Amino acid sequence: MTYEIHPIGVVESPLTDRASAPKQGVEGAPSTWLTFDPAMAEGIRDLTVGDEVLVLTWLHLADRSVVAVHPRDDPRNPLTGVFSTRSADRPNPVGLHRVRVLAIDGLRVRVADLEAVDGTPIVDVKPVLDATR
Repeated sequence: MTYEIHPIGVVESPLTDRASAPKQGVEGAPSTWLTFDPAMAEGIRDLTVGDEVLVLTWLHLADRSVVAVHPRDDPRNPLTGVFSTRSADRPNPVGLHRVRVLAIDGLRVRVADLEAVDGTPIVDVKPVLDATR
């Protein structure tokens, strides 16, 4: 059985290759634009500056054959199954990024702490839930 994922937008980032990207967004990732397809305008209309959201991406540069890694690409760390890590390399390379909305400009949403590289497809955005939601 297979499933299709249709990107709803793309990441526009100064990060251009995996080697220059931090391992996690809070480790120095630059602010980045999420640019959405015009058909998604209604879907992003209620996002506001200050919101914390989860951005799901398709890590298109990932090696999908990898099932075990040395965490943080450090060979001193024991080989670990990818489902116990945040490695980008994995059979279904879905990225999960907790970010904060900094600005909104039409179909573009600027966010903090996104470690995805330029051109990464966006597959979904979900609110971070707290006790009031």
